[in-house]
Amino acid sequence: MKVKIKKGDTVRVIAGDEKGKEGKVLRVDREKNRAIVEGLNLASKHTKPSAQNPQGGIVKKEASIHVSNLSLIDPKTKKATRVGYELREGKKVRVSKKSNVVI
Repeated sequence: MKVKIKKGDTVRVIAGDEKGKEGKVLRVDREKNRAIVEGLNLASKHTKPSAQNPQGGIVKKEASIHVSNLSLIDPKTKKATRVGYELREGKKVRVSKKSNVVI
């Protein structure tokens, strides 16, 4: 499966507990087809006291979401869109299927 989402893209979750929420992609794992989205799919991680965190305790951290549950947001219409590829000026670029704008 080809991953059409890149770091820095704004995406909307289309399935799961976080359905309907939007965020910015922080990282994409192409081998596992998963992405980490800022502020979404938070998991609780228990940490031991350390030099950086002397108190220890429970820390909320973003967990990955499968890319099939994410949809890219069109920069022009601000709605979810599918992604296509075109050759423009000799370069392969990502294009929104809704508005035909380069992403």
